[in-house]
Amino acid sequence: MHESGTAGGCGAPGPEFLALERELAVLLRRARASSAELAREVHPDLEASAYGLLVRLADAGRQRATDLAAYFGVGRATMSRQLRALEDLGLIVRTPDPDDGRAWLVGLTAEGHERFARVRAARRDRYVRRLASWDRREIAELARLLHRLNSPGATGGPARPARGHRAAPAPGAGRAGSAEQD
Repeated sequence: MHESGTAGGCGAPGPEFLALERELAVLLRRARASSAELAREVHPDLEASAYGLLVRLADAGRQRATDLAAYFGVGRATMSRQLRALEDLGLIVRTPDPDDGRAWLVGLTAEGHERFARVRAARRDRYVRRLASWDRREIAELARLLHRLNSPGATGGPARPARGHRAAPAPGAGRAGSAEQD
C-alpha cells in the first residue's frame, strides 16, 4: 500500500484515500440506519448500538463485560449501561465466571438467541440478494479486507482473544467463499 498512497509512507494521501473516505462515510451512515432497524426487529426497546453486542455474543459466546468494552473500544460505564438494558429486556444473562469468582460472564438468553437468530437470518438474506451478482470470491475478499480494517494494530493483524475466552473466527474461516458476516 506504500506505492501510490501513504498508508505507511510520507507525503499527502492520494485520491484513493478520498474515495475510501467517501465510500466509508456512506457505508457507515447506512449501517447506523440498518442497525437501528435491526435492533427494533429484535426488540422494540433495543438501542441500535446494542445490536453489535448481540452479534459479538452470538459469535464469540459468553464474555466478561470488560472484554466486550475493550473489543468495541468503549468505556466500562458505557458497556455496563448497554448490558443492563439488554438484561432488562431479557436478551442476556450474567453468570459467575468459573475462572474468577469475582467476575461475571455475559451471554445470550434462549430468548435473546432466538430473537437475534431470526433477525440475523433475515439480514443475511438481504446480503445474499444485494450481492447476488457478485462472485463468491469477491464477497470473501470484501469480508477479508473489512476484517483486516476492523482488526486492531497498524498492521491489521488479528485481534487477540480475551484471556480464557474463545475469539470469533475470522470471516470465512473454515467456510470458503462464505458471505455470512454482519
